Amino acid sequence: MAPKTKPKPQSQPATKVAVEDLFSSIQRNSDDGKYDNVVKLADQVLSILPGDEDALQCKVVALIKGDHFDRALSVIKASKKSSADFGFYKAYCLYRQNKLHEAMETLEGEEKNNTTIQLESQILYRLGKMDVCIENYEKLHKSKINSLEMKINYIAVMVSAGRASEVQKMMNTLGVEPSSSFEMAYNTACSLIKKEKFADAEQQLLAARRIGQELLMDDDFADDEIENELAPINVQLAYVKHLLGQFAEAREAYTDIINRNLADPPSLAVATNNLIALKGTKDVSDGLKKLDRLKEASSGTQQFQLAHALDLKLSSRQKEAIYSNRLLLLLHSNKLDQANDLVSSLQGMFPESEIPILLQAAVLVREKKVPKAEEILGQYGDKHPDKSKPVFLARAQIAATAGHFLIAAESLNRIDDIQHMPATVSTIVSLRERSNDFSNASAVLDSAVQWWKNSMNEDTKLDVIMHKAASFKVNHGQEKEAAKLYEELFKSYGSTEALVGLVTTSATTDIQKAEMYEKKLKPLSGLKSINVESLEKTSGAKPMDSSHLAKLDATQEIKEKAKSKKKRKRKPRYPKGFDPANPGPPPDPERWLPRRERSSYKPKRKDKRAQIRGAQGSVSKDKHEATTTGANGSSNSNLKSGQAGTASSKSSSTSKTGVNSERSRASKGRKKSRS
Repeated sequence: MAPKTKPKPQSQPATKVAVEDLFSSIQRNSDDGKYDNVVKLADQVLSILPGDEDALQCKVVALIKGDHFDRALSVIKASKKSSADFGFYKAYCLYRQNKLHEAMETLEGEEKNNTTIQLESQILYRLGKMDVCIENYEKLHKSKINSLEMKINYIAVMVSAGRASEVQKMMNTLGVEPSSSFEMAYNTACSLIKKEKFADAEQQLLAARRIGQELLMDDDFADDEIENELAPINVQLAYVKHLLGQFAEAREAYTDIINRNLADPPSLAVATNNLIALKGTKDVSDGLKKLDRLKEASSGTQQFQLAHALDLKLSSRQKEAIYSNRLLLLLHSNKLDQANDLVSSLQGMFPESEIPILLQAAVLVREKKVPKAEEILGQYGDKHPDKSKPVFLARAQIAATAGHFLIAAESLNRIDDIQHMPATVSTIVSLRERSNDFSNASAVLDSAVQWWKNSMNEDTKLDVIMHKAASFKVNHGQEKEAAKLYEELFKSYGSTEALVGLVTTSATTDIQKAEMYEKKLKPLSGLKSINVESLEKTSGAKPMDSSHLAKLDATQEIKEKAKSKKKRKRKPRYPKGFDPANPGPPPDPERWLPRRERSSYKPKRKDKRAQIRGAQGSVSKDKHEATTTGANGSSNSNLKSGQAGTASSKSSSTSKTGVNSERSRASKGRKKSRS
């Protein structure tokens, strides 16, 4: 009997059970945050069911949550044959890789819903397109997406868009308070900084830090993690101290944040940049070293590029500030080659900003290529009229410093919103006067006068401009036009100064008008007693001789010297404890004289120990030597007894003379005698 065959196993139900178990494991690991395990389990499902949409989606989401964006994009590209739509996930991966334009292009093909609008808003925020970003958040608010995260982002966008004055009103509309979270308190403080309410911003930042510490401690965060989370608040507190003028405190706070290294990389980068800006041109080499810590490790020594983590998380404005400070430090340290390399890449990095072209002009000026700097600034201003104000201001400054006054005047004249302001008009006229372009200088003044006449501004500057124009015309021989301006000024404002100018200018052009307006001048006090007619009949004041003027000058000089010699009387200064009312005995009048000149000085007795003392009849040593010398010098037979002492003294003298004679003869061989 043949053996019975075993029944075939039911493979389909067993496979279904295995897949269900795998998906259950995926759910558990996902809840526990073990995304690497989720990826492995999803691969097991795909090995059983190739192309399964749920498994692919689980794998892509797990890779995204594990920050493996490259692998997630690879899985999405490999699943093109699948009917699943991974466009949103692809856009999110590109956004996290800072490929913002590619992310926007990917989202354009997706259906507009609240999720895609939120992602699009984040991309627009990173691109700096705040107006469109605010429109998206308004749509989300109307769709009743009122999560706290959305409200925090909405307020942050309004602050970045320069609408800080509307923040409080919007917070009331959204129904949130600064104390709702430390992020909301931080954003509120940023709006106060924009409104230049620095003291209030400081208090709000302190409150944000307190709220954050309490919330994070309740969530069992470690101390280092709390410091890391609150690092942006600490950096902003240091920045507020900087704005309040507390430079020492701000420098200390920045340095402490950098040295402790307990902040996230973006906060460290901002603190480093702010510290460099605070120091200015002091210790340039140290600033360059600090910025070198922020660059990508794989980049070359000469090329400066921010680290990838910083490039992803810093805003465009923050990155631009770091690169700009780097370039300025290179200029101050005369590293022009590195500055040229950096400035050439900035325009591609920040195409929407005018800062790169300003920095390029600064490099050209340092290289003494002023005409080239003026040229590129002029071309940029022509192409981008909406950003031309700082560009033309820089061009005017460069040209004026180089002595190109007409170019400087032309640059200022192309700034529409300030070209008619008194300070700008005065500067343009002065520049054209230096170039001897008086006709165009006068035209500038006439244009400004006409503009202020047509202006509806309450704070009008017409009187200031008209006074300036009239004064200019008087100085350049245009009395008739000056008289018209003074007359209009007097009729409009009743200015006494304008009336005096009108009378003065009309006296040479229209005497009748001058006499008519002269009557409106107020009489000066003290002139009634003066007879003007008799004063006119006099020959006038006689000119003084030069000698008389010299005498007056000499007299004046003597008087001034006498005045300068006068000493200021000062109160006498007494010694400590001295009572001038009870001075006591007078001091010794000779206290300042040397001791030997005082009347009380007694000299010491002479020392008489050198005298020879002995018995009576003893001969002194000196006398004995004199007698011996006399006996050897002459014969006693030729002398009288009464002249012995005299002969002895003469012979002694002769002996001394003989010695001197020998010395004189011996010295004749060395030098001639003076006799």
